[in-house]
This record gives sequence, C-alpha cells and structure tokens, in this order.
Amino acid sequence: MSNPPRLLAEDRADFARLLDEALRDTGVRQALAEPGAHLTAEQLHTKALADADTVAAPAAPEYAHYLALRTALAEHPGSTPPAGAGLFPVLTVLTPVLAGAAGLVLLLLGWLLRAAAPDLALGRSTVTAGVLALAVAAGALLVGGAGLVLTALRDAATTPGHADPQQHADLAEARAAWRTALRERALLPWLHANLAAAPAIAPLPAARTAPPDLHSPGYSRAAYSSPGFSSPGAEGLTDSQGHPRPAEFTGPGYSSPDFTSPGPEGLTDDRGHPRPEGPGFTGPNEV
Repeated sequence: MSNPPRLLAEDRADFARLLDEALRDTGVRQALAEPGAHLTAEQLHTKALADADTVAAPAAPEYAHYLALRTALAEHPGSTPPAGAGLFPVLTVLTPVLAGAAGLVLLLLGWLLRAAAPDLALGRSTVTAGVLALAVAAGALLVGGAGLVLTALRDAATTPGHADPQQHADLAEARAAWRTALRERALLPWLHANLAAAPAIAPLPAARTAPPDLHSPGYSRAAYSSPGFSSPGAEGLTDSQGHPRPAEFTGPGYSSPDFTSPGPEGLTDDRGHPRPEGPGFTGPNEV
C-alpha cells in the first residue's frame, strides 16, 4: 500500500505483545547469542516500539481489512436517535395524576357534606364527581401503560439488540490474519535485518589528569620559591640590591651628657665632681 494506515492506540498493545513473542523466537535468540557487535534484545525492543508504524507497514493490507470490519461492526445503521416526546405521551402521564387527585378531593368533600347535611343534594353530586374523576384516572393509566408496552415492542423490533454472529466471526478472523502477517512478514524480518546494525558508541568523556600519587617512591614535592623582593634596609645591613652584608653590625655609640648639678659649696668642684678632700667647715666664730 502506498499510504499504510497508522497503528491506532488500541492496537499498539497487540503490537507490543507480538514483538515480545518475536524476540523469543528461536532464530532471533540464536542470532542474539552469536558473538560480534550487534544490538541487544532491549535495544531492538525500544527501537521497534519507537518506529512501530514503519515496522508494521508490510502487514498494512490485513490491518486495513481488520479496521474496516471493526468500524462496520461498531456502527448501527438501522438505529435512529429517539424522537422528542409528543402530546400523547404527556397526556398519558399527566391525566392519571390530575384525575386521581381531583377524584380523591371530590370524594372527601362529598362525604363531609353528606355527613353534615344528609338531605343536601350537593353532597351526593360531589361524591358522584369524585367517582367519575377516579374512573377517568384509571382509564388514563391503562391507556398509558398500553402505550408504553407498544413503544417497547416497537423499539425492540427496529433496533437490533445483538450484532450478527457472522460479523463477529469475520472480525476475529481478520484480527488473527493481521497478527499472523504482522509477526511473519513484519516483525521477524525487521528483527533479523536490524540485528546486524552495530550499536551506537557513546563518545568517550574527556580524559582527566589523574592526581599524583603522593606515596610513590619517585614523587617529590614541587619546589616553591618566594619572588625576589628587597626592602630598604638599615645602613650596614643590606647592600643596594637588598642582599645582607657580611659586615658586623655595630650599634650607635651612646654617651651620657655632661651634667653638673649644683652642689653645696666645698663638696663639688666647678664641674660637679666631688672633691677628694672634705669640705672645709668653719665654725660660726670664723670670719
């Protein structure tokens, strides 16, 4: 067929079951067990389900015949939608209710009047009207029941309750023919044709540099050196390039300032040093 019908959703379950049966076929299992690069059963199953319409195309004539019979069986050409309710069905329903209610009211009222005034003619007339209303209600009820029975018999005669058994037999035969064609002419050849296809190889991930083995005998830590930096040093400690000088370091000379404090006359000299000889003491009488 130039344009094969697409598999309907309700038929894909049959396709999946037949695919599982085909994968368990002896020839397919032997081909899967052979060494070499080929697709696995799971890969074939996934690929066939994803492309079910193409795989089932060789069995398209049987599938089209099966669909035509199924559609014809689902339709009921003799059945027509029910017509709207007419005046007669409405009257057959309302008349018994209204006449029965009126008859009961009239009977009750007539009995009350006859009990209150037996000689009053109105009481007898009211009872008679109630009896007539009840008779009308009973007649309308009988007519309505007869109409319902006739309507049910007419509907049973015009609308088929069951389809022709021959149609069911033809449909089952068409389904079996489609399933056989799908397995023998579609699935098994497709599986054998796709077994030789090499599986797709996923690209390898980028190689990552392995970290060095710190415990290997040939491993040595990387040598780190600080950048050459010179800071201005004190005179005599570093040279012009910032390297330390081998010369000895001498601290700055320190000497206390000459300080003379005023001392008592005769104890210190004019420079503040103590005199070696004691002070001359003169008594109060010395002038």
